[in-house]
Amino acid sequence: MPETEIVNMKTTDGCDRPGEISEKKIMYNNNSSSTPSSSSSSEAGDIKSSLFSPGEPLRQPRTSPPVSDGSAESRSPIPSGHNSSSGADALVKNSKLSAAAPEFVPGCYASFQDDVYSDESEGYYPEASLADFVQDFVSHLNSSPGSFESEIDYITDTLNSWVTTEEILQELVELIYVQSTSIPNFAYTGARLCNHLHHHIRLSPASGNFRQLLLKRCQTEYEHRDQAVRGDPDTQKRFHSYVLFLGELYLNLEIKSGKDTPGRANVLLGALKDLLNTLFSHPEDPNLMCAVKLLKLSGSILEDTWKEKGQSDMDEIIKKIEEVLLDAKCSRDVRQMLLKLVELRSSNWGRVHTAAVTSDATPDNDPNYFMNEPTFYTADGTPFTAADPEYSDKYQEILDREDYFPDAYEENGNDSFVDEDEMDPEIEEAFERFCMESDARGKK
Repeated sequence: MPETEIVNMKTTDGCDRPGEISEKKIMYNNNSSSTPSSSSSSEAGDIKSSLFSPGEPLRQPRTSPPVSDGSAESRSPIPSGHNSSSGADALVKNSKLSAAAPEFVPGCYASFQDDVYSDESEGYYPEASLADFVQDFVSHLNSSPGSFESEIDYITDTLNSWVTTEEILQELVELIYVQSTSIPNFAYTGARLCNHLHHHIRLSPASGNFRQLLLKRCQTEYEHRDQAVRGDPDTQKRFHSYVLFLGELYLNLEIKSGKDTPGRANVLLGALKDLLNTLFSHPEDPNLMCAVKLLKLSGSILEDTWKEKGQSDMDEIIKKIEEVLLDAKCSRDVRQMLLKLVELRSSNWGRVHTAAVTSDATPDNDPNYFMNEPTFYTADGTPFTAADPEYSDKYQEILDREDYFPDAYEENGNDSFVDEDEMDPEIEEAFERFCMESDARGKK
């Protein structure tokens, strides 16, 4: 190969391969040489040998590759006479590594382990808890309140399997109380749920059954009513949710007694009265709105119960509302709500008196006695009903004027003796006049 071709040899990617020298280095050696190129052919051989001989490696290799020429052999780090297998054996013999050494884990590696249990028949599932189950079925009942009756038996059976100790029963009471007072619009369903569990949770420890523990939890919140009603907006919001839940609980919690019909919890009756007084004693808009909602919800039942006991507590509450309307600086919307509430109470909470029993109803004791009676009209168009003193005479006049006798009609309502050829005198006279006028126009 010519010398010029050897000097200009270079890789396609611009980098020198091992065993080659760069173009600049060759050119530098050529330029620095003082002897003419034609004077000695040994220099070309030296250039070729330096070009194809391997260079010094970057690091000491573990094994020495087999070499064929003497120059590579002289540069090999392993002495002559050792092959690759003997070098590997020597490396293994001198190594301090052990196959029984523990697994190496980097310091920055964080191990992760799922909190699961293994069951060969059912696979891997996260371990459930009572709180998860309560949250699941409360969320289901809140989104589908119509499924309460169909789902409550399954919920009760599952809870009975969970509640086996006093601590778990107290946890259940706390979970349901928190859900009923924190989820919007769940107070009614939560009160129904509490009433059902009160009758069907089997565990009843010495500290109290489900209902007793629930009332104790409500009493704890009741004792902090003065601080809650003056608290920050979040505290007031939780307190108002508690007040409305207590109202629903009073309406739905049934307590069995010696009587046939279950009664309500009287302890809640006094608590609701104190809560209303607390709300009206701090006449801020959120407190007044909560009081209005509570009275719309349970005002009629509260007043009936107080009247049965001979108490005038509702009159006192209405008087407090009137004082608030006169003195408090509430917003216009809240003032309208209070006025509507007073009007609602004056109309007996919107209730209509039930009519007397049918056997005892008379026009004197039942104002709706003639409500469903039909209305008739006389010959001159005057309406009258059964409440009219002259009803009998006027009704008989109608019977005489109209042919309402049953034997005058067939079963299908058609007149049985109507003569199709017979014409009413007025119609007959008008028809004759029409014929005469038609003849007169024809002659003209």
